[in-house]
Formats: sequence, C-alpha cells, structure tokens
Amino acid sequence: MNSYQELQKLLLRFGTVIYTGDRKADINLMEVEIRELSEANVISNDEYLQAMMIISQERKKTN
Repeated sequence: MNSYQELQKLLLRFGTVIYTGDRKADINLMEVEIRELSEANVISNDEYLQAMMIISQERKKTN
C-alpha cells in the first residue's frame, strides 16, 4: 500500500467508504477507522504502519 487510493481500497475491503467533501475530515476519519481495524486485529501491523504513513503524508499535503 503506497497511496491514498490504496488506503481507500483497504477500507473498502471492510465496507468503509469515507467521503465528506472535506479532505481533512476524510483523513481524520480514515485514521480513526484504521486504528479501530488494528485494535480489532483485522489488519496486520504492517498494513497499519503503512496506512498511518500515508495518512501522515496526506495531512502534510493538505496544510
């Protein structure tokens, strides 16, 4: 997983679609969902770390 689109596809695998029309809000919601998936041991630690890296990069782009 290397891109925002791949992160969206990961969330979609679990039935989660996030689109509020506000990029910053979308990123925040994605972070919450990724954390919950990780805490439930539904995604691997590697997927979690990659997702958080993408979220961090996207936050920098929106500031």
